[in-house]
Amino acid sequence: MEGLFFNVNGGYVEGIVRGYRNSLLSGQNYSNLVQCETIDDVKLQLAPAYGDFLASLPPNPSTSDLAGRMTDKLVSEFRYLIAQATGSSAKFLEYMTYGYMIDNIALLITGTLHERDTRELLERCHPLGWFETLPVLCVATNIEELYNSVLIETPLAAYFKDSLSHQDLDELNIEIVRNTLYKNYLEDFYNFINTHPDFSGTPTQDVMAEILQFEADRRAINITLNSFGTELSKLERRKLYPEFGKLYPEGSLMLSRAEDVEGVALAVSAVADYKAFFDSVGLSQGGGMGGMGGGPADGKSLEDLFYQKEMDLSKLVFTRQFTPAVVYAWMKLKEQEIRNVTWISECIAQNQKERIGNFISVF
Repeated sequence: MEGLFFNVNGGYVEGIVRGYRNSLLSGQNYSNLVQCETIDDVKLQLAPAYGDFLASLPPNPSTSDLAGRMTDKLVSEFRYLIAQATGSSAKFLEYMTYGYMIDNIALLITGTLHERDTRELLERCHPLGWFETLPVLCVATNIEELYNSVLIETPLAAYFKDSLSHQDLDELNIEIVRNTLYKNYLEDFYNFINTHPDFSGTPTQDVMAEILQFEADRRAINITLNSFGTELSKLERRKLYPEFGKLYPEGSLMLSRAEDVEGVALAVSAVADYKAFFDSVGLSQGGGMGGMGGGPADGKSLEDLFYQKEMDLSKLVFTRQFTPAVVYAWMKLKEQEIRNVTWISECIAQNQKERIGNFISVF
């Protein structure tokens, strides 16, 4: 059914995205970038792919301005896609914006706690996560006020209900809010692609189920590792894990009981990819948290390996047809491309090209 549905409803959108894929930087593009001596050289190399979005940048722009213009192009293209989509494809693309909304909420509340300038905070919010009442977040003082005054009319309202208490906001609770929202969001997205009649039993369900399972596992692992040395209890930690994924339920239970990095390595060892990641960075042999910064083999961190896995899953999506999952994959690949270029540019700007090292290539 999805083939017919997506040909009619979203085939045009998929065709656009497959065209966008051709604008992704190639291996040769990256080879040229790492040879650049100045940010202006980087800007010149990016001109064919990013065109007018870089034209108004001043000579030798900052790396943040460069990344900002690259993001502007990505946002513009995604907004065009969502404007063309209808039906379940439009809803799928809408789900993709919820993660940005959650990040914006956490950014504004955290910034407000630190008495940061409201205008600066709003400028840092991701455009795809913007909603009308977002600026009001800067004056919220507790969860109840946050929900009743700001979020009740947003798509995130359902993720707050019955999940968060009305405690005053502080640093630890902000991270609990963020991770609770992400847990509820990922579970909802996963349920959507598995139960919607246009997606159930189709390539969309196949590829997105695997991608979302990986994201759920990655979040559970990172929550556990980041909880060590904090006030977060094991019970509270377990409540933040998405209730699906390759680790769920046995691995999730073991994660919730882990008291150190070796315990986390043991909990994920049943999944071959995750075991290989921990082995690679030396976290399976009592390497300590220092292994998070880079393993002995190739200098990549655990985070780098997770990103690489995400890129591999995203590339595989393009082997399937008639699925809005190509939009999700394309977005992930473009975001990694922006991270790559930002890292390369920062190394060049600091005259430390030897640090460029193992950035994560896309295509």
